[in-house]
Amino acid sequence: MLRYEKLKENRRKFLAITGLTPEEYEYLLPAFRGAYPEDKTKTGQARQRKAGGGRKGALDTVEQKLLFALAYQKDYPLQERLGEVFGLSQGRANEWIHRLLPILKQALDDLGVLPERDPQKFAGREEGRSEADDLIMDGTERRPLITHPLT
Repeated sequence: MLRYEKLKENRRKFLAITGLTPEEYEYLLPAFRGAYPEDKTKTGQARQRKAGGGRKGALDTVEQKLLFALAYQKDYPLQERLGEVFGLSQGRANEWIHRLLPILKQALDDLGVLPERDPQKFAGREEGRSEADDLIMDGTERRPLITHPLT
């Protein structure tokens, strides 16, 4: 089973699995922890027990939950495979994906690193930044369509 405590010791593997270096992960972790509602149940009700009470699951720490979410976001593996790697059933992997991705999105937004989706707002959002002189546009290259193979 993949564990954060062991994986963080191997920088190359950490980057391959999450897409982040351990330092970038540590930068994201406080925002993720802040966005994760530990005082509420998954249905949104107030907890009757302290967080961590009850049966221990495979994703027992906030660090493990963030690792799970990042591993899913990096490669979008089948839920069956992701569950196998983290010691979960396919159904539980599905539940955790749907539970953790909005929290990850909120954490990235809180840090101000979420990509802008509206092109009309892009220029305004980048206006005050001085880190880079050039803007990078992420896109996909596609082969031109050929109408006839012999042309």
